[in-house]
Amino acid sequence: MNETALINPVTRMDYPDPDVIRVGDIYYMVSTTMYFMPGCEILRSYDLIHWEHAAYVYDLLDSTPAQRLEDEQNIYGRGMWAASLRYHDGIFYVCFVANDTHKTYLYRSRDIRGPWTKSEIRGFYHDNSILFDDDGRIFIVYGNREIRLTELDSDLSGPKKGGIDRVILKDRDDAHLGFEGSHFYKIDGRYYLFMIHIPKAAGRRTQCCYTADDINGEFSGGDVLNDDMGYHNMGVAQGGIVDTPDGRWYSMLFQDSGAVGRIPVLVPVSFREGVKSDGGNESTTGAVTMDAPFPVFGHDGKVPEIFDVPDNRPGYEYIPLVGSDDFKSGGAKEGDADSFGFLSRWQFNHEPDLLLVEYDKERGRVTLKTDRLAVNLVQAVNTLTQRMVYPGCSARVTIDASDLREGDYAGLCLLESEYAFIGVTRRDSGLNLVMAKHVLKTDSIWGERNDGDPAEEIETIPCSGDSVTLCARVKFEDMKDEGRFGFYEDGAERPFGEKVKLRFRLDHFTGVRFGLFIFSTKEAGGSAAFSDFVYVPAR
Repeated sequence: MNETALINPVTRMDYPDPDVIRVGDIYYMVSTTMYFMPGCEILRSYDLIHWEHAAYVYDLLDSTPAQRLEDEQNIYGRGMWAASLRYHDGIFYVCFVANDTHKTYLYRSRDIRGPWTKSEIRGFYHDNSILFDDDGRIFIVYGNREIRLTELDSDLSGPKKGGIDRVILKDRDDAHLGFEGSHFYKIDGRYYLFMIHIPKAAGRRTQCCYTADDINGEFSGGDVLNDDMGYHNMGVAQGGIVDTPDGRWYSMLFQDSGAVGRIPVLVPVSFREGVKSDGGNESTTGAVTMDAPFPVFGHDGKVPEIFDVPDNRPGYEYIPLVGSDDFKSGGAKEGDADSFGFLSRWQFNHEPDLLLVEYDKERGRVTLKTDRLAVNLVQAVNTLTQRMVYPGCSARVTIDASDLREGDYAGLCLLESEYAFIGVTRRDSGLNLVMAKHVLKTDSIWGERNDGDPAEEIETIPCSGDSVTLCARVKFEDMKDEGRFGFYEDGAERPFGEKVKLRFRLDHFTGVRFGLFIFSTKEAGGSAAFSDFVYVPAR
């Protein structure tokens, strides 16, 4: 095994609520994907630092009208999140809730690439974590502020009749956010439960751990990490732990990082006896000295930016999680083109209607069509997206707008609730280049539900032809995140429109993304063809 110097954060992209396991020398990480499809992405790594796509657990979830963006419904800020990933007796398990359907889903597969078999667990288990115990019993831990432990049937169909079902922890009242984000383990015969909360004293996400020597026993513990890495009081927390083949331990957490989203952070963990925790359980006051082995996160209570991690396969070449696409090449590796035939780096905003998508690999063109009217971008079906990279990135794409109909808009967007785009619209039978933005009327982190408002057009000029190359550049710097647009004329980039502020809001709950889109405001049936997508991360 080689040692690899690590510089946090990991991936530099929006992969929140991570859960990581190791199978042999391979690490797998699942993350929240909410309303993007295919969904529930699992990544693969051999060193916990570099990651590539391994699988999507599902293409479509329940195909509800809201998941399909029908009748002005949507699942922004909802959908799939905070999955539990486990491997037991040769089977992978993924369990999560969807906050639009209020169901708990369980997927199983003998191969990480699938196929995955879907079922449901009776009940709703927020931020759950599944534990397969040594004696064959199965438990699920879940909840917010009040954390509950429930024993499940052997087939995981629901709570076991007569089995354990009890509250094991209640957070104190002096917390902005109570305990949640459970990750439950049994290590050397002892139970460990990792969670987050936001104590009022800290005012930021804080990682905590509680432990018990018996499944029926009292859990005691407290905070194990309260650090923001010097970044705007944005705490590093929420995630689980994983061991290396040689017995070292690490925790994969995440940090709110502005408009780019919530980025994973890797933290070294050691187990020591005699560690003093600060309590946190309603039944506990003051500090508690742990006689049993207790996890210690980071170095001197801080998250280190650089440290050594064993590399299980030195020299392995990872497929980038984002990047350019000529729409010709297809997947470079098996499973790399499993996003409805697109490279895995692409996801659709909500469930796509593939009858309206034409993917011509010979010509290197993706044609998106419309069959309904939409007021604005967030109602547009089949917006094709990629994550953005911290501290910045740019994208450009060529669009053939010759088949747009009156009132159509098509182009390149920065997708979030406060979105902006550059595109082409057909107006009075002519094609016009347009830059537009959608500004919320509140500064609240909660945003607002105004999905029915059209965007404000900032600049419009006539197009010189049917085809134009559009570009967008974004910068994530000190929480002053911004984007700007341009187009190419005579081979040179020309700025267009105005700079826009980018913000992370809880009404969408995801980082801003690049998106290729079309929507019709007057007459359905138009189309736009996209080619030569070029993605450049900032250096």
